Amino acid sequence: MARSKDFDEAEVLSKAVCIFWHKGYNGTSMQDLVEGLGISRSSLYDTFGDKHALYIKALDSYQKSGGDQMCSIIKDEASAKEAIKKLLELTTRDLLNDEQRKGCFMVNAEIELAAHDAEVKEMICRNEQQFEKAVYLAVKKGQDSGEIHNRQDALALARFIINAVRGMQVSAKATADKAFFDDIIKTTLSVLD
Repeated sequence: MARSKDFDEAEVLSKAVCIFWHKGYNGTSMQDLVEGLGISRSSLYDTFGDKHALYIKALDSYQKSGGDQMCSIIKDEASAKEAIKKLLELTTRDLLNDEQRKGCFMVNAEIELAAHDAEVKEMICRNEQQFEKAVYLAVKKGQDSGEIHNRQDALALARFIINAVRGMQVSAKATADKAFFDDIIKTTLSVLD
């Protein structure tokens, strides 16, 4: 008879996200995971597999919650410009409230692993495609309603906005200056006028 687990898998996965996000994949040892997750090494392997498998599960969990949140902000707002503004403001607020200055877990994974880890690269690409589609649809909606200018292609504008978000996520590792991020938001929104 299989022994029941004496821990909550979702809670342990949430802890794994925090550990990998803070230390990175290469900076996290199995001992860090055992200590930080509060489970035995054998339970870790039995439940999640090796370090890489756990990292992939953690990254997937982060992507689903973060991606869904960003996409719902964009979809739920009646005004396309207001949706984009809220997205930029939420990004800034989340980054500035993080005392550890971790940046974005997905962006960190892209920088650290995507160039030599096909599975991580595929996850990053899927995440970026989902985000790009949501921002594109918001820009297109704004262009169709006349709220956003038509001088530039909607996809090009969406990619510009996403690049601004990614830049903010990287910059947050080095600065907590709200004025810095406010300037980025203001300039990004001005491109839509």
